[in-house]
Amino acid sequence: MNWYGNKGSYSTAPEICAKNIASPDTGTLCRTEDLIEAGLVKDRAEYLAAVRNTAFYLAEKGIAEALSEKDTGLLQMVRMLDELDRVINLLTERILEWHQGETPSASRKYTRAGADKMLQKLAKNASNPAMKPVAREILSLNALRAKLTKEVSAEADKVLPNMSALVGGLVAARLVSRAGGLKDISRMASSSIQVLGAESALFSHIRTGTPSPKHGLLFQHRRVHNAPREIRGRVARVLAAKLAAASRLDYFRGERVPEFIESANKKIDDLMNGGEEVKHD
Repeated sequence: MNWYGNKGSYSTAPEICAKNIASPDTGTLCRTEDLIEAGLVKDRAEYLAAVRNTAFYLAEKGIAEALSEKDTGLLQMVRMLDELDRVINLLTERILEWHQGETPSASRKYTRAGADKMLQKLAKNASNPAMKPVAREILSLNALRAKLTKEVSAEADKVLPNMSALVGGLVAARLVSRAGGLKDISRMASSSIQVLGAESALFSHIRTGTPSPKHGLLFQHRRVHNAPREIRGRVARVLAAKLAAASRLDYFRGERVPEFIESANKKIDDLMNGGEEVKHD
């Protein structure tokens, strides 16, 4: 790496240095002593200042490029939705424990639907007055979550048209978020997409030889969780292969491809209806 400008003169301008660093024909890294001896920098402090400014410039440029990706807003929405889920679950568990502590006869078994009904009951008739506003706030967060879920699905339909057509906007958005972004998932093999969300089980399989996971987040899609257990893994594998292709179409073309979606849906439906799994390119 050298620190020379376009005409051979030294420049500490960060953009010039960054351009030289990225150049494929950049020379070897110069020692500080050589630069001082050649009169290109006064001392090591000036050299380090140039390095520091260039590092900041490259970092800011990288952040700006990342934030300009078309899926940036969608990723933030999905992460907010995940945070809402965690907060709602934690607060719901806490208020139910509170209620059980004051009402020992209350059942300790709640489904999600049962918990929602109990929250509505506590919001109206809680024996402890302090419990009512808390229950109302949790219900408000539930309503916010439902609204944000619809927003995520709508945004995913725009940003991930082909993936959304295969697995729905919410599942597609969660897959992309888990992968790190649309660019990242478009570079993934279908086998990696298949187990997104099941990393712990995968690492356990690698370390201890436990059964390998057949699916991760894909289980949230009806085609996978409604499939008979004996073919569920194959359905997830075929769906992941089609999602790998769909992610590349979404990243490079950015528009829905009806013929691809129709073909992909037909192959998955054929498999679920008793057909044989087909080989994928």
